[in-house]
Amino acid sequence: MFSSGMDSGPETSGVAGPVLVPTRFVWPYGGRRVFLTGSFTRWSEHLPMSPVEGCPTVFQAICSLTPGYHQYKFFVDGEWRHDESQPFVTGNYGVVNTVLLAREPDPIPAMLSPETPGSRSNMDVDNEAFQRVVTLSDGTVPRISEADLEVSRHRISVFLSTHTAYELLPESGKVLALDVNLPVKQAFHILYEQGIPVAPLWDFCKGQFVGVLSALDFILILRELGSLGSNLTEEELETHTISAWKEGKLHLDRQIDGRGITFPRRLVHAGPYDSLKNVALKILQSKVATVPIIHSSSQDGSFPQLLHLASLSGVLKCICRHFKHSSSSLPILQQPICSIPLGTWVPEIGEPNGRPLAMLRPNEALSSALSLLLQAQVSSIPIVDDNDSLLDIYSRSDITALAKDRVYAHIHLDEMSIHQALQLGQDANSPSGVFDGQRCQMCLRSDSLHKVMERLANPGVRRLVIVEAGSKRVEGIVSLTDVFRFLLG
Repeated sequence: MFSSGMDSGPETSGVAGPVLVPTRFVWPYGGRRVFLTGSFTRWSEHLPMSPVEGCPTVFQAICSLTPGYHQYKFFVDGEWRHDESQPFVTGNYGVVNTVLLAREPDPIPAMLSPETPGSRSNMDVDNEAFQRVVTLSDGTVPRISEADLEVSRHRISVFLSTHTAYELLPESGKVLALDVNLPVKQAFHILYEQGIPVAPLWDFCKGQFVGVLSALDFILILRELGSLGSNLTEEELETHTISAWKEGKLHLDRQIDGRGITFPRRLVHAGPYDSLKNVALKILQSKVATVPIIHSSSQDGSFPQLLHLASLSGVLKCICRHFKHSSSSLPILQQPICSIPLGTWVPEIGEPNGRPLAMLRPNEALSSALSLLLQAQVSSIPIVDDNDSLLDIYSRSDITALAKDRVYAHIHLDEMSIHQALQLGQDANSPSGVFDGQRCQMCLRSDSLHKVMERLANPGVRRLVIVEAGSKRVEGIVSLTDVFRFLLG
C-alpha cells in the first residue's frame, strides 16, 4: 500500500531535534508513477515524486533529512529501481542508493563537497534545480586529465575491436528489404506503415543487395519535382520505380577516386564477423545512419542473407552493457557533457568562430526544414518559440508522414508549415500541441556522459537536445556521431 502524501516529515528523536537538511531526490529516467522510500521513512512510507515542468522524464521530491547516512530507492511503475549512476550498496532491502549528509549544514544549503562520500548522489541540497555538477571554489567545472581520457578511449577501443557485429543481432525480430522494381509510391507507403526510416534494396536480377532507400530519398524526390513547379502526381508515383529513381540519382551518388575518375557509390555493408569498431567506423566514414549486416555462406558472395541493420545506437548499447558494472574503469563517463569537447553548442555572445545551431520556428514552411536537413547534413532540427525554448523536433523520418493518405500528392512544400507537417504524424487520439517527451529527447548540460550515452543507446534516438532546466531554452545538441568521434579520438 502507498501513502497518499508526505504531510509529516521523518520522525526525529529528542525534544528539540537535530537540524534538518532540505534534500532533493531526482529520478531522471522517466516513468508514469514514481515513488521514493528509504531509511528516513523507515521503508514504510512511499513518497510520490512529481514530474518537472519542461522535463517530463525527470521526477523530483524534496525531503527534510537529519544529517547522517541514509539509504533510499525508487518505486517506478510497480517495480523497485535504483539509480545505477549513483553510489549504491546491497543491504537488507536489496540494492539501494546511499547518501551521507554533513552534520553541520551551511545556513544556505550548498552542494556536497567533492570529498564527501555520496557527492555523486542524484539529490541536490542547493537552490539550483538539477545542478548535479560538482564545482570548484572558483566556480569552474573540473576537467578530466588527458591520462584518464586516454585510458577511457583505450579500453573502449579494445572492447570494440574484440567484439563482433554478431552481438548486435537481436534474439528475434524482422528486417525489411524492398525490391528495386517496387513503385516509389508503394515503397514510401511501406516505410510509413512499418514505422521505419530506411530499408535495404534487393535486385532480383543481380541476386544481391544494391543500396538502401531512406527518408532522404523522399526529401530529394519532393524537392526535385517541386522545383519544376509541380508536386508528385499519382501517375508518376505509380510508374516511377525505385530503380528508376536511383538511376536518375546517380549523379548525386557518385564518388571520385584519386585519379579524378567518377564511379557509382557502392553499398556500405558489414559482415557478422566484423568488429564493432569496424562497423562504427564504416558508419562514421560513410556518413550513413545504418549499415546492413549481410552474411553469405558461399565464397563468391552469392545467396546473401540480410541479418540486421546496424546503427551507432546499437554499438553504443553494447558499450553501455559491457561497462555497466565497471563504469569506474572509464573515468570519462562521470564527466558532465559541458566539461568535455562534445556536441554543438549555441555560441555565446561575442564568441569568435562560433558555429550557429540550426533551429526553426513552427510557422516556417516545410520546404525550409527540408532544405536545412540537407544543407546542415543533420538528422533532425529543433523547433523553438521566439525565446528559443524547445517546442518539438523535426526529423528526416518525419517526412514519411506525408505518405499517410497520399498527402504528398496534394500539398505544396512552401505552403505547408512545419507545425502542420508534424501534426500529420501525430496520433489522432493525442491532444494537439502536447509536448511529446518521447519525440523530444533532451538532456541538461550538467548530465554526465554516461547518462547521455544511455539515452542515445535507445533505438531511434540519434540526437539529444541540450536544454536549460525549466525554460527548455535550447543550449546545444549532442548526437551519436559526436559521441563516437569523441570516444574513438
